[in-house]
Amino acid sequence: MRQFVRIVTTSFKIAIQELRVNKLRTFLSLLGVTIGIFCIVAVFTVLDSLEKNIHNTVASLGDDVLYINKWPWMDEGGEYKWWEYRRRKVMTTKELKAIEHQSQTVRYATLCYSNGSITARQSQYEISGISGYAVTPYFEKMQNFEIGQGRYFNNAELNGGNNFVVLGYEVSQELFPGNMSPVGRPVSFWGKRFTVIGVLKKAGDNVTGFNFDRGLLLSYYTAAGILNVTDNDANMLLMVKAKPGIGADELSYETEGILRAVRRVQPGVKNDFSINKLSQITERLNTMFAMIDLVGLVIAFFSLLVGGFGIANIMFVSVKERTRIIGLKKAIGAKRREILTEFLIEAITLCLIGGLIGIILVMLMGLVLTGAMGFAVTLSAKNFMIGIGISTVVGILAGYIPARSASRLDPVVAIRST
Repeated sequence: MRQFVRIVTTSFKIAIQELRVNKLRTFLSLLGVTIGIFCIVAVFTVLDSLEKNIHNTVASLGDDVLYINKWPWMDEGGEYKWWEYRRRKVMTTKELKAIEHQSQTVRYATLCYSNGSITARQSQYEISGISGYAVTPYFEKMQNFEIGQGRYFNNAELNGGNNFVVLGYEVSQELFPGNMSPVGRPVSFWGKRFTVIGVLKKAGDNVTGFNFDRGLLLSYYTAAGILNVTDNDANMLLMVKAKPGIGADELSYETEGILRAVRRVQPGVKNDFSINKLSQITERLNTMFAMIDLVGLVIAFFSLLVGGFGIANIMFVSVKERTRIIGLKKAIGAKRREILTEFLIEAITLCLIGGLIGIILVMLMGLVLTGAMGFAVTLSAKNFMIGIGISTVVGILAGYIPARSASRLDPVVAIRST
């Protein structure tokens, strides 16, 4: 064991010496390993972080919520027939009330009208391109936003159609800059004057398509008194949440039956609405992530192949330069396996150095992306070990043939070499 430790220490020192003596040659040889490890670990790190963020969002929203409207999120078993979906009728309060009165599996049901082209004004400030969400009671039970200032609507306000509004974080910041509190102040849009009763906390992107930061909330019945929310081009969404202990499939089956009945869809005729689930998004994203994984692995494979040849080249040159030393070691009793181990560990050390540089670059990339993407992109212990493990394997594969040739040198011939 002591002898093995000595060989490892000596080989490590020689590898570091190679870096110092032949900086350019070593750098170019390690570049392939560094790029390969960077590609592999970066792809795994970003995808793992994305999946974690998506799963956390889905968990916070709940996988027991159905999102029902005329547009399916995914193709329904083939081509996405948008021209057919466009002709469907939008969801209305008729469907909402049917669900509320007839369903045995629904805990909450809500209706949301979306409009993504609102221009809001406050004094001399104006902001365009706001997403407005006109909702009925229980919308807050199905979305993971929080109130930062003021309060949310009560049910009487939502059902009564009062001119109250809750602003998103970015909207509030732009309409009421500085330390100005928006609560209790007026905001105008759609030709009407609204009173701000609350401001949402910064929420970030939402996998269901809601942009609460650059949006505002108001009563559905208020919007219905101003706009034609039942127009066939209106963006209407009916959401239902299951009672505790009720699965998504059971909820979907009963909801489908109620909606078919209230919409008078004949038996055997295809639904004129789409029931969407968050699981559809995660399944599609998992497929996409698998494809990206594959592309990243292919790129990394070729980078590591080039890097492996580079490491092998360094090791052959190293064997050539130290032929006499190898002969002397064998002449005084060094065994083949000791010479083999020495050069093999040297190759592994060089690959590990290249791999660690790639991993450090991934960590730096994670810091940049964390600030840019709004959620943490962090290198996990699993991906760190994957990077180290692959570096080690490349070192073994690239260094074995040069190490084997060194161990098989004839000591007499090696000592006489120049």
